[in-house]
Amino acid sequence: MEGVTITRTDMLAVADAVAREKSIERELVLEAMEQAIQKAGRSKYGHEHDIRAHIDRKTGEIVLARYIEVVTPEELENEVTQITLDRARKKKADAEVGEFLVDRLPPIDFGRIAAQTAKQVIVQKVREAERQRQYEEYKDRIGEIVNGIVKRVEFGNVTVDLGRAEAVMRRDEVIPREHFKRGDRVRCYIYDVREEARGPQIFVSRTRPEFMAKLFAQEVPEIYDGVIEIRRVARDPGSRAKIAVISNDGSIDPVGACVGMRGSRVQAVVAELQGEKIDIIPWSAEDATFVVNALAPAEVSKVVMDEDTNTIEVVVPDDQLSLAIGRRGQNVRLASMLSGWNIDIMTEDQESEKRQREFNERSEAFMNALDVDDVIARLLVTEGFTTVEEIAYVPMDELGSIEGFDEEVAEELRARAASFLEAEAKRLEDRRRELGVTDELAEMEGLTAPMLVALGEDEVRTLEDFAGLAADELTSPEDGILRNFDIDEDRATEMVMNARFAAGWITEEDLARLRAEMAGEVYGDPADEETLAEAEAAAGAGAAPTAPGGGL
Repeated sequence: MEGVTITRTDMLAVADAVAREKSIERELVLEAMEQAIQKAGRSKYGHEHDIRAHIDRKTGEIVLARYIEVVTPEELENEVTQITLDRARKKKADAEVGEFLVDRLPPIDFGRIAAQTAKQVIVQKVREAERQRQYEEYKDRIGEIVNGIVKRVEFGNVTVDLGRAEAVMRRDEVIPREHFKRGDRVRCYIYDVREEARGPQIFVSRTRPEFMAKLFAQEVPEIYDGVIEIRRVARDPGSRAKIAVISNDGSIDPVGACVGMRGSRVQAVVAELQGEKIDIIPWSAEDATFVVNALAPAEVSKVVMDEDTNTIEVVVPDDQLSLAIGRRGQNVRLASMLSGWNIDIMTEDQESEKRQREFNERSEAFMNALDVDDVIARLLVTEGFTTVEEIAYVPMDELGSIEGFDEEVAEELRARAASFLEAEAKRLEDRRRELGVTDELAEMEGLTAPMLVALGEDEVRTLEDFAGLAADELTSPEDGILRNFDIDEDRATEMVMNARFAAGWITEEDLARLRAEMAGEVYGDPADEETLAEAEAAAGAGAAPTAPGGGL
């Protein structure tokens, strides 16, 4: 069989060439070559031998040798790779336990099969080194904009050649109605880099809000310098976007700076985003003002905020309603995304009707609960009272200060309110028992009598029934059991987890970890998260999870 001979200088030259071409360290290439020669040596002399190869980094000389470890007779396990101290000293007088006897082997000529095997080893090691280099290079570039060339498009997913690596732009990260073909130049935003078994995966996007923010930073020097800050971005990719900006220098108009002379700066971003219309609005720390700004170009007459439900009602003139809502609700949806508030838009007439309806409903409720005429009931509503509880517990002087009320009337109203609440509490308690809701569930912190009745009517009667629920089953606006009560999803989650702890489904440590996670803190061993997730899943299915040692 014809042999393959590689000279010393060839060995170093090949290593240098591969290192330059693949942009990896020369040392990594030489280590891959050593492993390839080592593998060929073991194929020739036997895989059971400990054969090692070394390439001199200066001369290129290849040294192939067999290593035999010197051990005591008691430690001898493999006579091929180990030798006892007595036998070793016959070969080397000063041999000691723990050292290796090195027998140099003659250089080997690579047959075709051996050469092919060596090549595969080198290619594999070089590929692994190249992948590691790519990951190390791009892992810290998350959040950057990069330029690339489209390499291929498959099922809407775009593979982008970045020059020293490849990136993937998934179909949902491509701007709608934007079509790429091979060879197109593309600008995109790196949002994730993962080290996977098949190599580093670089994910890029053109639809994310951060992409637009970075484009503005490239076009507007004041943003790049930190004089102007982009506080929030909301996008409907390819259609419309809103961007909120603020200036740290009172002499610089943030909106004007982003628009540029005759719109040159914003138009550069619009052109990159395939004509996406961009509303640039001033940021405000006052939520009401910011929501009004976010609804531009619509004019707003009045806003009413409800922090408990994170909702803000916006009143606009009749002729501004369609502009405020926008095409297919786009304007109000983007304003809601930008501000973080749920926005309800209504006309002045609709708002007037709603207020009148609420006024009448509250008046009627007071008439029924307190057994008063409509004049007193309406007067109470006008003064800002919304519930019977407020009347029962309000200070006497505050109630007596209402025009037309004296101390006797105030005292009577408070007595009637207290009597009504007492009767209502008894009615709810009787109804709760009638529905079979257990005392154990009734003692759960945060569950009021009306909530317990609502749970019982939905056949949630025991602590275990409640523990088996998911938070959205309680708070979902469509069919949540407690949707008519002032309770958000975080609070519902905590109540359910407290029930699971009380039922013995999870440990106190799990409960503490959940509370820390909800507060945005790091708690305990991250490896335990999978265990807790399994416990929650089992609990959600209505089964009490168990584990050895009294754990989950």
